[in-house]
Amino acid sequence: MPGVAVVSWPGAGAGHIDPREGCVPGAAGVILVVMKPAHGATRRFLPGSPFNNMPAYPPVEQFDVQDQVTHDSYGLGRVLVVEDDTAVVVAFGSRNVRIMWPYAKLTKL
Repeated sequence: MPGVAVVSWPGAGAGHIDPREGCVPGAAGVILVVMKPAHGATRRFLPGSPFNNMPAYPPVEQFDVQDQVTHDSYGLGRVLVVEDDTAVVVAFGSRNVRIMWPYAKLTKL
C-alpha cells in the first residue's frame, strides 16, 4: 500500500504504548504508520535552458475571400468572409459555416 509502512517491535502487546510519535500499537507488535507524501524540491527557472521552452503555436493559415478550401467534416467549400485571424465563414454547398481559429480541419486548396 503506498503511503503506509508496516513497523513491528519486540515486546509490543495489547497494553503497550509506543514511545514513538504517530505510532499506534497493533496486534502482535505490528503497526501501520501513515507516511507524509514526499515534496519535491522547487527548481529555479533557467532562462537559457532548452527544456523549459513552451511549444510554439503553429502559424495561422491565411485565408482570402473566394479561396477554395476543404474541411474534414463538411467537404469542399469556398471562403465568404474572413474575420481578422479569428474565424472564417465558408459556404459548403447550401449552408454557410463559421469556423473558429485554429482551423485544424480546414485546408486551403
